[in-house]
Amino acid sequence: MASRLLHRHIREQLKDLKEVTHESLVVGAIETAFQLMDEQMARERRGHQVEGGCCALVVIYLLGKVYVANAGDSRAIIVRNGEIIPMSREFTPETERQRLQLLGFLKPELLGSEFTHLEFPRRVLPKELGQRMLYRDQNMTGWAYKKIELEDLRFPLVCGEGKKARVMATIGVTRGLGDHNLKVCSSTLPIKPFLSCFPEVQVYDLTQYEHCPDDVLVLGTDGLWDVTTDCEVAATVDRVLSAYEPNDHSRYTALAQALVLGARGTPRDRGWRLPNNKLGSGDDISVFVIPLGGPGSYS
Repeated sequence: MASRLLHRHIREQLKDLKEVTHESLVVGAIETAFQLMDEQMARERRGHQVEGGCCALVVIYLLGKVYVANAGDSRAIIVRNGEIIPMSREFTPETERQRLQLLGFLKPELLGSEFTHLEFPRRVLPKELGQRMLYRDQNMTGWAYKKIELEDLRFPLVCGEGKKARVMATIGVTRGLGDHNLKVCSSTLPIKPFLSCFPEVQVYDLTQYEHCPDDVLVLGTDGLWDVTTDCEVAATVDRVLSAYEPNDHSRYTALAQALVLGARGTPRDRGWRLPNNKLGSGDDISVFVIPLGGPGSYS
């Protein structure tokens, strides 16, 4: 639904800007479009009993600038003359820990009697009541000691590390669209209040640089980035594009295919494996490659 309709909300918001004099107007229009998309999903869910949610990564070209809007754990990078320019950051329970904890602190009713907004290095055990343990709250980037109280035995709002990090032991992303009916397993506690539909928008001015046909914007879902680094993507960009003529538009499709196949790996005795014998991505992998300049581009 988002892939079919989100761009319409963005277009509707942008057409009201009679004269774009400041990029903050465009950013605000994009943010509003994401919110409207999320609200439309909520309305249609009630009528059609549609469940689920999704991340969203959007690129808009307007008046010489590229706007990249990300809500979720997808990622966008620009590869320009071999240089890597990050155009988004992932929103996960780890990266948004303080925002989530602040909401839990301000609205403890969202946590019920099941969760605590505080974070501990590990799950607190009943036998540790009265002892001192490291913790951090919504105001802290470092760690301090506190005396363990009964409330600290509740399950932490944010738990786990890396890909295993979860909000309320349920979901591993903290921004996206939908998930209006998502609840904690075996509980009536809703998770949607902790999930933001608003994207982070980054802006890249195309007019500041002379781009060649090998300069590209790469968009990928987490299935790509779970097993592939930015540097490995940049190396694949160089390897694949150098094998084609600059004016051959199929070079960008070939690059996207190479990135997907490289992240999936090849089937072996113990599952799909990468050349280094590590497991290939088990997640869905979607990749877009957008040329930024030169005779091979689609301006």
